[in-house]
Amino acid sequence: MTASVLVLNAGSSSIKFGLFETSGTEPDLLCKGLLDEHETKPRLVARSPSGETMFETQREASDADGGHLFADVLAFVEDRFGDHRLRAVGHRIVHGGPDYSGPVELTEEVYAKLAALTPLAPLHQPRCLAPVHPIRTIKPELTQIACFDTAFHHTMAPPANRFAIPKRYEAQGLRRYGFHGLSFEYVAVRLAVIAPELAARRVVIAHLGNGASLCALRDGRSVDTTMGLTPLDGLVMGTRCGTIDPGVLLYLLQHEKMSAEDLEHLLYHESGLLGVSGLSADMRTLLASSEASAREAVDLFTFRAAQEIAVMANTLGGLDGIVFTGGIGEHAKEIRKGIGERLAWLGVRIDATANGEGRESIGAPDSSVALFVIPTNEEIMIARHCAELLRKGGRL
Repeated sequence: MTASVLVLNAGSSSIKFGLFETSGTEPDLLCKGLLDEHETKPRLVARSPSGETMFETQREASDADGGHLFADVLAFVEDRFGDHRLRAVGHRIVHGGPDYSGPVELTEEVYAKLAALTPLAPLHQPRCLAPVHPIRTIKPELTQIACFDTAFHHTMAPPANRFAIPKRYEAQGLRRYGFHGLSFEYVAVRLAVIAPELAARRVVIAHLGNGASLCALRDGRSVDTTMGLTPLDGLVMGTRCGTIDPGVLLYLLQHEKMSAEDLEHLLYHESGLLGVSGLSADMRTLLASSEASAREAVDLFTFRAAQEIAVMANTLGGLDGIVFTGGIGEHAKEIRKGIGERLAWLGVRIDATANGEGRESIGAPDSSVALFVIPTNEEIMIARHCAELLRKGGRL
């Protein structure tokens, strides 16, 4: 009997999942799907690797909290892939704090430590942890594994991972962690296959989506990133502000008399592209709009991205390559073009035809910086980590 791992990748209102066979050297996708809670009746859809619908069901909204949709997923896996023994469920966990630099089994002790990090990622951490207890109730014997978005950045060192605050707070764990690590790790591994010489040099990966951040790589290892203690820092995002003058926050607290809860909601849910445009957090909507405010939001997005790429180049002591990934980075040719034009002074030249066609390599012949578009795959990265941990424990 072959072995498999179920991967859960939780977002703000949906959970992507993938079932991977893990008997071989590389995880092989058996099916993928979505637990979608956008609708009045939460919906589960499972598809084959080619996109054909294999299973679909809906539940009453009151059922979702009780883990019924997770029961549906596990029942579907057992029914359709019973010859692939399910060995584990792998979870993408956004924040691992200072303690976790690699995948770890989700015991109750580990769960409690991760739940305690919720104030550092209030939008993400509870969602990532939400499936753990329902699945444990349904299948208590099933191994569950946490894979962290912060782990890839544990190679960062001072001064890149420090804040200029009293050292006693750093001792409490208040430092720069960085996020999107599973995405950056996948792209770094993929780049080493596509362009091994470049992967060993000075590269910036731009993960651009509703959440967005950059990672500076040297020899394939993270040395700097734009997000810090929380996923609020750095680039302009869909509804998140990115880097902001702390004085703005003090002003809102002291003079606008905002509560901490109201300020948190403003920064996480009302800012970014949505806040600047007043129209939408969706880059596709903004690019299609003729409204001046939409153009202003797009302009700020490309300005900040180019600005922070220059910061990453400073950390690296130069720049040999840029890789675009994430929903916007992979699909929005206008954004890649806008960022490239702002970085022309660094020798960045984007080939208009290659960029327009969404080719893997989009650098012009006279570009002194190599430019790539590499689709990310966080789910397969989680499957790899789970398989490795299971093998180390002799369970695969």
